[in-house]
Amino acid sequence: MTWIITKYLLTAGVVVFISEVAKRSDKLGGFIAALPLITLLTLTWLFIENQSEEKIANHAYYTFWYVIPTLPMFLLFPYLLPKLGFWLTMGASVVVTVVSFGLFALLMKSFGVQLL
Repeated sequence: MTWIITKYLLTAGVVVFISEVAKRSDKLGGFIAALPLITLLTLTWLFIENQSEEKIANHAYYTFWYVIPTLPMFLLFPYLLPKLGFWLTMGASVVVTVVSFGLFALLMKSFGVQLL
């Protein structure tokens, strides 16, 4: 139980740290958020918990493919925010990301990469 609490605290700490940095510097906050810190923590947790190398490698592999269809959201969000407000922009971003992911998964299937 202590291990799970430690994992939660460290992982949440990264998110809080990024949000605090972003309050002070948009660029630095964005840069730190763009780093794959959560993925690196996840890979570390999997390794420490004696998961197979195959499982750890698969996590990294699929994370790469799943990041690509999220990228349009990062362009759409700042464009829509002043027009729709925060919550509608957040909702639109989620919808665009889900649609982008679906289309991307269909495209990648034709190349032999199974994402769904």
